[in-house]
Amino acid sequence: MGLIETVLDHVSFTSVFIVLSIAYALWTIYLKIDENARLRRLGLRGPRIKSNWPWGLEIIKKQVFATITHTCYEVYLELVGHLPNYTGESNLLGFRVVLTADPENIKAILATQFPEFGKGEQFHKEWSEFLGDSIFTTDGHQWHVSRQLLRPQFSRERISDLHCFESHLETFFKAVANGGVLNGEEQKVDIEAGNGKPFDICDLFYRYTLDVATDFLLGLDIQSLTKPDEPFAEAFKHVQSVQNVIARAGTLQPLVPKKTFRQGLKVINELCNIYIDRALQLSPEELASKTKADQGYTFLHELASFTRDRKVLRDQVVAVLLAGRDTTAATLSFAFYELGRHPEVVRKMRQEIISQVGLERTPTYTDLKNMKYLQNVINETLRLYPAVPYNVRTALKDTTLPRGGGPDGSLPLPVLKGTAVGYSTLVMQRRPDLYPAGANPDAFDPERWFTWQPKPWYYIPFNGGPRICIGQQFALAEIGYVLTRIFQRFERVESFMHEIDGGKPKLNSEVVIKPEDGVRVALWEARREKEGLM
Repeated sequence: MGLIETVLDHVSFTSVFIVLSIAYALWTIYLKIDENARLRRLGLRGPRIKSNWPWGLEIIKKQVFATITHTCYEVYLELVGHLPNYTGESNLLGFRVVLTADPENIKAILATQFPEFGKGEQFHKEWSEFLGDSIFTTDGHQWHVSRQLLRPQFSRERISDLHCFESHLETFFKAVANGGVLNGEEQKVDIEAGNGKPFDICDLFYRYTLDVATDFLLGLDIQSLTKPDEPFAEAFKHVQSVQNVIARAGTLQPLVPKKTFRQGLKVINELCNIYIDRALQLSPEELASKTKADQGYTFLHELASFTRDRKVLRDQVVAVLLAGRDTTAATLSFAFYELGRHPEVVRKMRQEIISQVGLERTPTYTDLKNMKYLQNVINETLRLYPAVPYNVRTALKDTTLPRGGGPDGSLPLPVLKGTAVGYSTLVMQRRPDLYPAGANPDAFDPERWFTWQPKPWYYIPFNGGPRICIGQQFALAEIGYVLTRIFQRFERVESFMHEIDGGKPKLNSEVVIKPEDGVRVALWEARREKEGLM
């Protein structure tokens, strides 16, 4: 009999279990002692986020409840709003987590200490099926290559060509008159019959921006404004919804059912692959000979002239599609939520549009930039409703944040490698202490932008630093263009949201913030004879 067999004959399962349990406990204690020693070398720990249950289970319960009830803002504010510098730490299931809504800390994460914080391996793992190795999921050299690849696609020359926005507005206006999505491209609609008809403009904005985004990226109009159940649009919406659950599930992520998620991805990938195949059928010389002025020239053609890697093309196109569609649609939706209850803002903005552009001419890129009140409306919407209200970075090395350490939170806060740091631009941009005395940061007030200039890092709706949103100017141009064209035609917005949510919008924070209950309004066309056009 061998030595191993002899030993096993004299050792019971219970003994082995006890020994392993003791070893695990000792190892855990050692790791905790080592962690505390490393933290002490870096500085003083910060105020704790209150949890009456062990392992931070009460905080987890609150976050789950907030996700279900769309009260993430209120819960985040409850967790950190009473702490010095809106920064605190907690232990969630054995893992230290830092939450902050402090401009100095966010500046460090995104800019001054940029190499020390990244998306991290866990984020990449959670998002890789959907967004692959795109600009949104990678760090270091791989992220830098993606950034360099995409930057030329959002040049001033490219984003100042507004034709793509205009080409889908006729269908959008027909859908408005119809009171919702059209049932087929050929559906006859009496444009004037829709005057004053209540409808959900949020749904139409998401369809419009998807049609614009697929046209810009692929040269494909999927016509979601004319197809109530367009397969690609439905698949994209479902994949996003499940992805939100995956990203929030943490260690329970393997338990999330993914069958329909992967079915949706199959629809997305099949359509993208058709257009990738077409682009790659062109030789490098043929791609090089095409110019932005050529009919049918797209974002994908531009990318394919730099790389012929199918996975790179697919990942970057899907990532930009997600950002390009949702950011713009959400901002337009929230703008109309507020405009519906602020008729004086509509009146002033429309006066500026008529003065600058008139009622017949389409606006130029320069027109949009020159309309100060219009820009104020956009800025104020993004201040109250930044597109990505919550974000997370992982410490890539042992480091510190500028504030949050010590009993009063005024000292540097130690952060060990692998620690998740969550930050909220939504909470930060509504902090009363960051505004002049007497200002109400919760109020929609475009007038404030005539006299108030936010300090650096107090207002970052598109994030900041090296990872600042690469499509920021494209999104702002689209938002401004759509608002201008709508208010060239319509003079009044009537809101029906108070009956639905009592005037307090539910903020759905899946990937990009959006109004959970939609935005139900009626638009009233201007009387042209009154304005001297008839």
